[in-house]
Amino acid sequence: MYLFQRIEEAVFKQNDARRVIGEFILENRDQLKSYSMEEIAKKTFTSKPTLVRFAKYFGYSGWKEFMYAFTHEVAYHDDNAYVDVDPNFPFLAQHDTLEIIESIATLKIQSIKDTVSLIAIEDLNKAAELIHRANSVVIYGTSPNYYYGELIKRNLLSIQKKAIMANSGESGIITQTVNNKDCAIMISYSGSSFDDNPTSNVKLLMKNSVPIISITSGGENYLRDYSDVVLNISSKEKLYSKIANFATQESILFILDALFAKVFSLDYEVNRRNKITNSKLLESKRQATFKELSEKF
Repeated sequence: MYLFQRIEEAVFKQNDARRVIGEFILENRDQLKSYSMEEIAKKTFTSKPTLVRFAKYFGYSGWKEFMYAFTHEVAYHDDNAYVDVDPNFPFLAQHDTLEIIESIATLKIQSIKDTVSLIAIEDLNKAAELIHRANSVVIYGTSPNYYYGELIKRNLLSIQKKAIMANSGESGIITQTVNNKDCAIMISYSGSSFDDNPTSNVKLLMKNSVPIISITSGGENYLRDYSDVVLNISSKEKLYSKIANFATQESILFILDALFAKVFSLDYEVNRRNKITNSKLLESKRQATFKELSEKF
């Protein structure tokens, strides 16, 4: 997660000085550089040593290092912000139906564009090669990421690539069955809760030498540190203060679609034949009334 998201998480979970300081930082993010350490301590009714402890809570050696990291992150997000719509509240109470539709459409388009800018070609290629060579692909993710994982699982199965969804209750058992000839796809926005599913499976996957492809947000997190390849989710949304995961959902789905498309391309003609053959066999009862869509087998 980005630092501003980690601060927001602390604001929601803590009930001490960390909440007060965090709220002040988030509310004054654009003016924070104009405040001295003494002024921030005064405005938050804390002290300089408390501010230092706040910085160390997030892994920084002191307040100066924390401020440097935070202000540079703010500058990055301002330079790469969604210009037409707020990803957290893309529409307001007074907006009519058409305005809501247009706002959501704009947000999703912007999310895809931002995701494309974050994709490193060599990382996508490496991830696709890992899947292409794998005997089995195990996909990890909790709701709603579990549902997105089901989509790429279905796509992989359609080209005869064995894929399994590791649901929460059985993820540990499934993880025990894979090895270095398989690979894992782990979808986790925060990537930080190493004691919780799905990231709790990372250590066992590493023990079994299973290559890990992670789809996670930008910034530092546990999952990113132990993955063989990382594909970055567009991370402009706040953790809690938002209507829904509109932008994040679109970003994850686009990454999974791009990843499957690249896997498909690695053996294009074979996969094309498999896909058509499987569709004829399993979807023969599907009918289309439009002439342009109909096919006779």
